Amino acid sequence: MKGVFLASVTALAMSASLVHAADDKPAVVYDQAGKFDKSFNEGVYNGVKKYTADTGQKIREFEPKNEAQVEQGLRRLAKRGYSPIVAVGYSMSAATEKVAKDFPNIHFSIIDSVIDLPNVQSIVFKEQEGSFLVGALAAMKTKTNTVGFIGAMDVPLIRKFSCGYKQGVKYIAPNDKVIVNMVGSTGAAFTDPTKGSELAKSQFSQGVDVVFAAAGGTGIGIYQAAADAGKYAIGVDSNQNYLHPGVMLTSMVKRVDQAAYNTYKTAAAGTWKPGLITLGLADNGVSWALDKYNEKQVTPEMVAKMKTIRADIISGKIQVHDYSKNGSCND
Repeated sequence: MKGVFLASVTALAMSASLVHAADDKPAVVYDQAGKFDKSFNEGVYNGVKKYTADTGQKIREFEPKNEAQVEQGLRRLAKRGYSPIVAVGYSMSAATEKVAKDFPNIHFSIIDSVIDLPNVQSIVFKEQEGSFLVGALAAMKTKTNTVGFIGAMDVPLIRKFSCGYKQGVKYIAPNDKVIVNMVGSTGAAFTDPTKGSELAKSQFSQGVDVVFAAAGGTGIGIYQAAADAGKYAIGVDSNQNYLHPGVMLTSMVKRVDQAAYNTYKTAAAGTWKPGLITLGLADNGVSWALDKYNEKQVTPEMVAKMKTIRADIISGKIQVHDYSKNGSCND
């Protein structure tokens, strides 16, 4: 009887293990820019790749070609029992909320948006803090006392970048000029490198010699324009310094890779929780990139100053205004 009992316990344990493994079906839905946009989506993809490499667990991926396919993809994955599903970007908010309501037993993690549902985890970043840092660096680097910002879609999220950038510039040089342009008012603004290039050239003609692009795939055109004109550019989301060594002054990095990785890790461990997660400088959720591709553009004095500014933001000595709080930018 003892042997039968032990065999039964072992069988039950194995059965439970198999059920857990079957339930562990992670997935991701990228936005329309695709997972190889060299920016936001690719950052998430890097987290997906790392998780698979570390655990052997494959992630089901979906790349929608248009807005309608976003909800279709989320719904299809949920119907097939995939969970957690990572939704990449605020543009997926409406679709994610709708599908999450219809599938209350499926876990969703959305990056860059907030959805108040018991089965949704919302992961947002303090973009204003990282943007403040690169704005300060731009002000230290400019020779024309005129710097630029080009955002993709004119929405509060992108304005957070712009507002933080302006504050960083003004912290170093209160009289410097910051020229701001937005590419458009729809999601297509993230995938229009031609328009990005045109706006960058226009800014250069107005004296801009450093431009920060918070524009996803559109940034590729901005960086190329900077390279052609002999100006500096600042990348976004992923570390984009490698794209044009000598041209990229730095990149404002958002650790969306770590956000995706942690979503899958906690889900596998059974510790995934809904609610709001906010990541800033203190959490290493945002940063500025210094590596072999841009170290010649950044002097030791600049590096020291950036370290001081970072520490002062974390300690609260420097207060960085968040545009999303009241829809205005306190310069």
